[in-house]
Amino acid sequence: MKKSFLLLFVICFFFSCSSVEERQAPEVLLTEPQLVDVMTDVYIMEGIISYKKNVNQKTTIYKTEGYDTLFSHYGITDSLFKENLRYYNDVDPQLLIRVMDSVEARLLLLKN
Repeated sequence: MKKSFLLLFVICFFFSCSSVEERQAPEVLLTEPQLVDVMTDVYIMEGIISYKKNVNQKTTIYKTEGYDTLFSHYGITDSLFKENLRYYNDVDPQLLIRVMDSVEARLLLLKN
């Protein structure tokens, strides 16, 4: 779980370099519950990829087709997902914190 939060921190730090004044809402703005759903599935996908790497299995198909299927399920693209993360990081970072707390709680429920 710590690795996941480190990844989020790096993503947020990278995206924080852009100016808040220039940030416009993405064409499709995901709601907080939608972000929780997508992020939960992203972390599950990352867990699958990590597991496959640890048992020396190829992960290319999971990285390409897996994410394509995941984002298609939600009717978005990977670039739209990234745009939403950038947008919320710039204009409402507290929302991202709430999203990550909800994702962590959901993943803990799935684990048990």
